[in-house]
Amino acid sequence: MKKSVVAYRKLPAAALRILEAQYDVTCADADTQRDAFLAALANAHGTIGNKLKLNAEFLDAAPKLEVVSTVSAGYDDFDVADLTRRGIVLCNTPDEVTETTADLMFALILATARRIAELDASIRRGEWQSSSGPAQFGVDVHHKTLGIIGLGRIGAAVARRAAHGFGMNVLYANRSRNVAAEEAFGAKWCPLPTLLAEADFVCVLVPLSAATEKLIGAAELRLMKSSAILVNCARGQVVDEAALTDALREGRILGAGLDVFEREPLPADSPLCALPNVVLVPHIGSATAQTREAMARRAAQNLADALEGRLTATCVNPSAVDARSLLHTPGN
Repeated sequence: MKKSVVAYRKLPAAALRILEAQYDVTCADADTQRDAFLAALANAHGTIGNKLKLNAEFLDAAPKLEVVSTVSAGYDDFDVADLTRRGIVLCNTPDEVTETTADLMFALILATARRIAELDASIRRGEWQSSSGPAQFGVDVHHKTLGIIGLGRIGAAVARRAAHGFGMNVLYANRSRNVAAEEAFGAKWCPLPTLLAEADFVCVLVPLSAATEKLIGAAELRLMKSSAILVNCARGQVVDEAALTDALREGRILGAGLDVFEREPLPADSPLCALPNVVLVPHIGSATAQTREAMARRAAQNLADALEGRLTATCVNPSAVDARSLLHTPGN
């Protein structure tokens, strides 16, 4: 008998074909088809999707669940310790988002530095009446200092663009040294306070965890130059949004480019929306057709591999396999 899989978000046809070739697949959106989703969980051996906090309620409804495959690089929607305790493997898609998210990070750096959104809006209001002057001036990006908080895959891709494309000096703060980036891009490790004080552009790319929640707060923002720009493509909760709003409003930093927010979608009455020195985009780090399809295909293959006992580097918690064995040992 085939194992059962639940797709709780719409998948591209190519990803569905990978799963339908081997498993009984039920497509039931967790938001709009909740009853069908919960019913399908009862017999599910695997799930695939994104943007759903797969909490204890859902896991309790899925006694046969072996694998959870998320169509995302981040996995803060999941209680990894609880999944591991239950013997459920979690897989993600870290590699597919790297270059696309790095592109967006640099787009936000450039758009904020050169005030693209602000000046675009000015033109649309009919305010362009003469040659550009100080009122339209931005700041240079090339040959400035870029500080990267979290030099993983995406951070390294941003560092490559900065060093090789814009002649920038690269500083980074990380839990461990990234020797490859140091050798390839001349990146220099430094403590976070030093990075904040010296960087012209501060890029936030750490995953969300208890250790990184509100990592950048009022005290950290006070360390930054008044001419510095903050760019966040990590998670909104890594930056204290109220403190950032105050710093932007008061001119204590020059600007910000934000792809992520504490509350998503960002409410229209958020004070950030009223500030001219911030560029806002709706969590689009991986949002290209090519990347989203590649992520879905990878997530489908991850699910199939894990259900067949093949754990790859995309497995977040390989120790879940040992926990599952213990759970099914006679006497347990």
